[in-house]
Amino acid sequence: MNLYNIIVKPIVTEKTSVMEVTGDKKTYTVQISPRATKVDVKNAFKFVYWADAEKVRIVNTREKFKFTRKWVSLRKRTTKKAYVTLKEGQSVDFLQIK
Repeated sequence: MNLYNIIVKPIVTEKTSVMEVTGDKKTYTVQISPRATKVDVKNAFKFVYWADAEKVRIVNTREKFKFTRKWVSLRKRTTKKAYVTLKEGQSVDFLQIK
């Protein structure tokens, strides 16, 4: 698997922006490929952003549905996201890619 294809996009919400700012270690949230593992995400952060990941947690999100009067329509598909904690003193700028 190509290291550039593992990280799909960063997830920017109110919760993730608070996680990035607070604490002495920065935690970033990214959407990843469905076949990616923790080792793949660590290697991708090191290769693409030149940042050493200390800890990686992976979460599979579930489908969310929207109910209407006659049928159920799919609102959001399943995704896989990773919470990546970097070593002290390191940060990632998602606009800068190696």
